[in-house]
Amino acid sequence: MQTDSRSLPAYVPGHGLMRDRSVLITAAAGAGIGFAAARKAIEEGASHVVISDIHEGRLAAVSGVIANVTDEAAVQALVNEAERFSGGIDVLINNAGLGGTCSLLDMTDEAWSQVLEVTLTGTMRMTRAMLRPMQARGAGVIVNNASVLGWRAQKEQSHYAAAKAGVMALTRCAALEAAEFGVRINAVAPSIALHDFLRKTTPEALLEELAAREAFGRAAEVWEVANVMMFLASDYASYMTGEVISVSSQHP
Repeated sequence: MQTDSRSLPAYVPGHGLMRDRSVLITAAAGAGIGFAAARKAIEEGASHVVISDIHEGRLAAVSGVIANVTDEAAVQALVNEAERFSGGIDVLINNAGLGGTCSLLDMTDEAWSQVLEVTLTGTMRMTRAMLRPMQARGAGVIVNNASVLGWRAQKEQSHYAAAKAGVMALTRCAALEAAEFGVRINAVAPSIALHDFLRKTTPEALLEELAAREAFGRAAEVWEVANVMMFLASDYASYMTGEVISVSSQHP
C-alpha cells in the first residue's frame, strides 16, 4: 500500500508534555503504535521509558523487557521491574493487542479466546497491576489503545471488535474507581494506522479500501496516534477520565 508523502503532515516535535515522567508501554518493539509512543515519550522529555513486548526478536533491537500480558506472573514481574528501574511509573500505555481476519462461521473458540485474552484481558491485567502502586502514590495516568471497531461494524472482525469494545467499557468503569485516588484512565480509538504487523495480517486490498474511506484519503501515521496518547497522558488532559478519543478522520 503506497502513501503519498505529499499528503502527510509534518512530524510534530516534542513540547515537553512528558517532562520528568516515567512511562511504561506494552507491545512497543518494532514499528507500530507502541514504538511510536515510546519515541514520542522520549521526545516529550520523559525521564524513563520502559518498553515491553512478547517478541524477543523485535525486542532485541531495543532495550526492553520481555513480557506476555496473558500471563499474570509475567505482568506482575514487568510492573515490578518497571517500578524498580524508574522509581515509580507515572504513565502506563496499554498497547498490546491481537487482531486478524476471520468470518464468525469459520472462527474457532481458540481463535476467539486468543484475541480476547491478549487484547481485553491483557489490558485488564496490566491496568490492575499498575493501579496498585499508582493508588498508593495517589497519582498516575493510564492510556489504553482501543479501536473505532469498538463502535463500527466490519465483516470478519467479530473477535477484535468485541475485544476493543470491551477495552472501551473497561476504560470507562476502571476510570471511575481510579478517580477516587487521583488516577486518570482514558483510551484512544484509531481507525487505521499503517505499520508492518498490520500489513502482514491484513489483505492489501482491504487496507486500500479502509484508507480510502477516511476523509484525508489515507491511513494515519503511527506517530499521529501516539501524539494523542501523549496528550491524554499529559496535564493538558487533567480533567479527562473515562473518555475514548477517536483518532480518525471518519465519523464513527
